Amino acid sequence: MKGKRWTAFKMVSLLLVVVSLACAFSVYEVNEVRFWTLLAITALSALAFLTLFSASQQNLHKFVTEMESQLNLTERDSLYKFPAPAVIVDSEGIIVWYNIAFTEQVCGDDVFGLHITKLFSDLDLQKSIENKNATVSYETGHFRISAVTTEKRDDSSELISELTLLYFDDISDYINLESRLNEIRPAIILISVDNYEDILSGEKDSEKAHIMIQLDKLLEAYFEEHRALLKKLGSDRFMAIAEENQLGKMIENKFKILERVRSITVTEKYPITLSIGVGINSEGIQSGEREAKQALEMAQGRGGDQAAVKTENGFEFFGGVAKGIEKNTKVKTRFVATALMELINSCDSVIIMGHRYGDLDSIGSGAGMCGAVRLLDPNIETYMAVDYEKCLAKPIIDRLNENLTEELPIFISTTEAIARMTDRTLLIVTDTHNKDIIESTELYEAAKHIAVIDHHRQTVNFIDNAVIFHHEPYASSASEMTAELIQYFPGIDKLPSYYADAMLAGIMLDTKDFVMRTGVRTFEAAAFLRKLGADMVAVKGLFANTLDCVKHRSQLISATEIYNRCGIAMDESGDSSARVSAAQAADEMLSISGVDASFVIFRTPDGGINISARSRGAMNVQIIMEKLGGGGHQTMAAAQFRDISINEAKAKLIGAIDEHIANIS
Repeated sequence: MKGKRWTAFKMVSLLLVVVSLACAFSVYEVNEVRFWTLLAITALSALAFLTLFSASQQNLHKFVTEMESQLNLTERDSLYKFPAPAVIVDSEGIIVWYNIAFTEQVCGDDVFGLHITKLFSDLDLQKSIENKNATVSYETGHFRISAVTTEKRDDSSELISELTLLYFDDISDYINLESRLNEIRPAIILISVDNYEDILSGEKDSEKAHIMIQLDKLLEAYFEEHRALLKKLGSDRFMAIAEENQLGKMIENKFKILERVRSITVTEKYPITLSIGVGINSEGIQSGEREAKQALEMAQGRGGDQAAVKTENGFEFFGGVAKGIEKNTKVKTRFVATALMELINSCDSVIIMGHRYGDLDSIGSGAGMCGAVRLLDPNIETYMAVDYEKCLAKPIIDRLNENLTEELPIFISTTEAIARMTDRTLLIVTDTHNKDIIESTELYEAAKHIAVIDHHRQTVNFIDNAVIFHHEPYASSASEMTAELIQYFPGIDKLPSYYADAMLAGIMLDTKDFVMRTGVRTFEAAAFLRKLGADMVAVKGLFANTLDCVKHRSQLISATEIYNRCGIAMDESGDSSARVSAAQAADEMLSISGVDASFVIFRTPDGGINISARSRGAMNVQIIMEKLGGGGHQTMAAAQFRDISINEAKAKLIGAIDEHIANIS
């Protein structure tokens, strides 16, 4: 700016000289004396003008300098008195300056020389500079931070200093409003009475009314206590709408309504139990109801008597301590059998598979279904995919292969099954619904049509794309479910007896020779298989063990430790027969006085750590194993670990046992 002014003054001076000279030369010929006089006047005028300009330049420079200083002083004073809190930190995050508003609104202490994270532990300075919209919390409230960084460099562009100015915008009111909005956000709660028809089918109308009145009063009192709206949708279904902060209290007391309702009994024998599904969704009530339905289905699929809360990360479960009540009606089974036959007839081939390390129930139910499908339509190629080397039921596979009178084999490898898979192949999964433990993930992913037959309590990672999902957590075994289904297949009485032997072996394994989880329908299924020619003596022979396996089992039992009425044994050997002997040892440990649940921790040949868990029903081993990433039934469950020692697995197990006991006490 100064350069431009200097140039302007020079141009004016030069112009004046030129004009004066022109005037002087114009009178040169008229009067020589006047010429020299005018020339002298011009020179003196130019000199005077330049002298005046020089003086004005000094005054102007002085004025600009004083003005710049005054502006800098004003800026600093304004920032110091600025109503929004501000802090300046150096390149290392050390506070070198802050204004009055920061002292009054954020921190009243002297913070010179402190690192900024000493005040705001959740502040990421680099991200604040990049995002320019970070949020931090302090004792005085919540603040949004905007960052401005200035750098000073020398002539060689080397960084001399770097300062960052942080502005704080108080957003506490918005955060508090959001928190309050979340607290009063509606949660949808769906409630269903477990096995309502089966439990009350033999009761008089007056007794049914009395039982339901008791239930209605308990539910009304519970939800009124939590300021929730309760609406009865049917004889055995209810819906409640509660604020999310009240839902938090229900979760904190672990849905005490489950325990209160169990005080209502039918014929002084069967307790009333509930399945509860909770859905929370910020998108609206309709979305919340949809999630509540999913949660209710999950609670029912896990055997009922529990609450399932749908969260962003999956499901959270509460309750599940009562034994499931067996369903007496077979209406659903008949419908499923009809739908399964139609699905089979619409396909060109059928592949059946169970879970990894298949046991007698997995192999028995799969083999039984294979025989029934071949009998239904001999033109449909039907096989069961099995990894023979890892199978725990080799005796039953060998026996089926020895007695096979058909041209095609029953069992094929998973590799061959994948090669046979087409778009019109039906995949039937038995004895599991968990994607993580199926025999072959590749086979599952290649299938276009899937049916599931399983009795295990539902897990989060279930097969969700099945055309038919026949899931009965009240059944004793998958073999029992398969036997019930194939009763409705035409001409099933011609099924060869060795298929019946396989299914009966599966039932006997999971019921511990008709002792555990055995209901009326279990005996009916066994009677049907016996009618098909199942040989009890031959089936019992499938459970024979080698002498080494018996010795190994005895060693595990003798090394049992008792902890909180739980028997715990460990095996570090990594023996190939460890899976079988560990499961048998866990069963026998339940006969020890003072043991409600048994756990055998053993190393597998591939280096992993497994836990085999059993109980008589007093303790829910399924919940304990789920805390360790496993699952199963209330009386029979398991879990697996990788890359940990057997002692670390034991420590995790003890922690899960303690947590479970604390939750139910």
